[in-house]
Amino acid sequence: MTQETGYLAAEGFEAQLAEELGSDAVAHGRLFLAPGPARSAAWAINTWFEPKRLPIASIADGAKALRAIQRNWALYAFAKHGRARLIQERLPSVSAKPMVFPAEAPTAPLGSWTLLDEGTLLAAARCSNPFPNGEVRFVEDKAGPPNRAYLKLWEALTLARRWPKPGERCLDLGASPGGWTWVLAKLGAPVVAVDKAPLYPAIAAMPGVEAQQVSAFALEPGEAGLVDWLFSDIVCYPERLYRLVERWLAAGRVRNFVCTIKFQGETDHATARRFAEIPGSRVMHLHHNKHELTWLKLEEP
Repeated sequence: MTQETGYLAAEGFEAQLAEELGSDAVAHGRLFLAPGPARSAAWAINTWFEPKRLPIASIADGAKALRAIQRNWALYAFAKHGRARLIQERLPSVSAKPMVFPAEAPTAPLGSWTLLDEGTLLAAARCSNPFPNGEVRFVEDKAGPPNRAYLKLWEALTLARRWPKPGERCLDLGASPGGWTWVLAKLGAPVVAVDKAPLYPAIAAMPGVEAQQVSAFALEPGEAGLVDWLFSDIVCYPERLYRLVERWLAAGRVRNFVCTIKFQGETDHATARRFAEIPGSRVMHLHHNKHELTWLKLEEP
């Protein structure tokens, strides 16, 4: 049988993934199957490696076939919802308890499966994301951060399995109103928050926070000193962010980067690919991202 790979889009972002994958991908709801080994697909919230089509005769037969492969499975249901859920109920439960950040992402193998039709089960024992269908859920903080932007930074750092440690110097470009600065200060890291607009007062007053009310684009790398982590959630066109990142990369003064690539209007796939081509990079669409991608470039631990 010809090898294929599955790519799952987040809800509402099927079009972006379809554009990225091209015409040879076949949609099954939010799941796209494309021939060949896994390819780079930033808009896939979860990639299913080498999925297998398994013929099944009954609900019990489907559960038995999955249990014979491994223990933990997450259902993605796009058709035959009732039948699929009856199969899932016969499998060991997978914890859906929200995480308290910071915490290690799961390490146990988690497969993904779906029903293509009543008698055909598609299952991938190995996937790119350790969370069911790539959906990371946290115990949220309703009081500290000024908006929900902190959730995508929590998610990015959780998936990276790394986050700033106390004493590691952070630079937060485009910081206002301060959601990402709040995350970093709560981790005990010193933060230089750069934005023409002011920080939320309670965040500006947090220990270790230094606010600079200047444009993130006007700050020269040579003025910032050595930086352990550079963060950016700036609202700007992807090409402008790419030029900013180029300057900081050329200066060689930053160990780790975490930046949001935000799209206004059409998706700029070409610039997203340029970010992905930077050596050591990873570009991904997070569960908490909107019409945007997250770019990471982390130093080897």
